[in-house]
Amino acid sequence: MLRIDILTPFPEVVKLITSTSILNRAQEKGMVSYNYYNLFNYTDPPHNKIDDYPFGGGEGMILKPEPIFRAYDQVLQELPSNAELRVVFPSPDGVLFNHKKAEDLSQCTNLVFINGHYKGIDQRIRDELVTDEISIGDYILTGGELPALIIIDAIVRLIPEVLNCFESARTDSFSELLLDCPHYTRPETYRGMGSPKILLSGDHKKIKDWKQVQRIEKTQKRRPDLWEKYKNLEK
Repeated sequence: MLRIDILTPFPEVVKLITSTSILNRAQEKGMVSYNYYNLFNYTDPPHNKIDDYPFGGGEGMILKPEPIFRAYDQVLQELPSNAELRVVFPSPDGVLFNHKKAEDLSQCTNLVFINGHYKGIDQRIRDELVTDEISIGDYILTGGELPALIIIDAIVRLIPEVLNCFESARTDSFSELLLDCPHYTRPETYRGMGSPKILLSGDHKKIKDWKQVQRIEKTQKRRPDLWEKYKNLEK
């Protein structure tokens, strides 16, 4: 079973998503467990602050080290002493997230997510605790919860038996270099829009060839970088 520990000042945001749909189903099946650590529970009275002004001046506030280190220590107390642990920090200056990284993390048994806020987190947290700094794209969000949930969703769906049809995940875009092909279902015609006749022909060889052509054309148009990699791989 994969244990996911989430350190955040806003656990209700994460709970809302992990308690629904596929993520919740994975937990109900006993394949994943989610544990939430509210950073405000690890602060010092009387002010119970999780952030402070940056040394050296500058704009914005920085998450203090004490709450995160203490929450992390709590996680360690709940794990076996020999547990292998990966600590993920979603950050715009991290390594760009992709399907290969999701596959890598889906093989883990213990993951900790540290959700940053404001201008950032104290660098000592990153230096001492974090094993994987991950970016979900070249843009900035108000907090780490949404990026963490995106990463978690991508990881959990790759665990065998979480999805009703695991083979479906194997053929998604980014499971290999070509993007996915178009898909159609009933009704055959809707609002004057038909479905490709080839998909209803029953000729599996022609259907397979059609899908491959569609994947190639989509990849050439939308992701020329992937198409170049695919061409080089085929040589």
